[in-house]
Amino acid sequence: MDWNGEVVEQIETHWHARLRPRLEGLTDDEYFWQPVDGCWTVARRGESKAPLSFGAGEFTWDYGDREDPEPVTTIAWRLGHLSSSLAQSCARRFGGPPADLATFEYAGTADGALAQLDDYYGRWIDGVRSLGEDGLIRPQGSPPAFADAPMARAIMYSNVELVHHGAEICLLRDLYLRFTRPGPGRP
Repeated sequence: MDWNGEVVEQIETHWHARLRPRLEGLTDDEYFWQPVDGCWTVARRGESKAPLSFGAGEFTWDYGDREDPEPVTTIAWRLGHLSSSLAQSCARRFGGPPADLATFEYAGTADGALAQLDDYYGRWIDGVRSLGEDGLIRPQGSPPAFADAPMARAIMYSNVELVHHGAEICLLRDLYLRFTRPGPGRP
């Protein structure tokens, strides 16, 4: 069995058949839409209301200590999370340019965010393909708690993140469509 091919096929099928087509036509209004007060989002530098904000560019990504309940996040926040996570994974696992929360440049538009996501996803899936079966079984090396775990575990975790946060983005788009357009039975 070609385990690397199976791992790649799983996420490629999700990416091409489910997630990426659902992101087509994303507008800036949807990208920044806050369905409730106090959402974490991507904001212009100095305008964040979150306890912490990260980023090197004009826009920063909201963050803070875990709250109960955790804040609702915008599509901008989730796309920023996915792109910065993929960038960090490429840097750590596949020799990509250095990336972390503080140095990542978060996109200030929906088009910019989708371009980032496409770019980092492409780099990441190419890196996963390059592992082959031997690369999937080699130890991760970092972080220390998972240093001896196989690389496959890190890759499968990234797959879960793409599916999980991608589904949340799609749900937010569905809610935006229903709650921001007037019509029968709509608020």
